Amino acid sequence: MKQHEYQISVKHVKNQHGEPSVYSDALVFTAYNHDDIFHILERLKDSDFLEEEKRQAFIIGLKLFGETLLENKEIPLFKAFLPQFITFIKEFKASSQIK
Repeated sequence: MKQHEYQISVKHVKNQHGEPSVYSDALVFTAYNHDDIFHILERLKDSDFLEEEKRQAFIIGLKLFGETLLENKEIPLFKAFLPQFITFIKEFKASSQIK
């Protein structure tokens, strides 16, 4: 399957108390997805579904999680959850009018 390739970077900036992070390194890894995540974000740009940063975090997290589920659906935990995830995705697409 052809996939889009993404470089994901996460840097811990502050802890829950607003204090500077004790972690100096960013977490950087490559992730793959069958969908163009930037295209999905662009289609949702003018929607009222969450504030922009929250919407971006949600979509990126959802797409990374979903691809992991699909690629590892033989793992019992993932296999058991996959039907509910597919239902959620269908409902999300219907409610947000993603085409």
